[in-house]
Amino acid sequence: MQAVKMYTTAVCPYCVRAKQVLKAKGVEKIEEIRIDTDPVARDHMMQITGRRTVPQIFIGSTHVGGCDDLVALDGKGGLVPLLQSA
Repeated sequence: MQAVKMYTTAVCPYCVRAKQVLKAKGVEKIEEIRIDTDPVARDHMMQITGRRTVPQIFIGSTHVGGCDDLVALDGKGGLVPLLQSA
């Protein structure tokens, strides 16, 4: 299973929902990077994604996007293959 990294904040319902979707697909470990407590991490997230909102989700080296992007990817049947790709 690919590594999953998620940029989050403490109070973010979309982050909670994204974690639920990922766990339902068998993801056991999510590396969370809290940007509300780390301004350097926030700047880095904005540089690599071009976005300011959370969550920002990476599966392996692929930037999936936010919660809506994750749900859309799952709806198209693309989430599980991405998680399982080596």
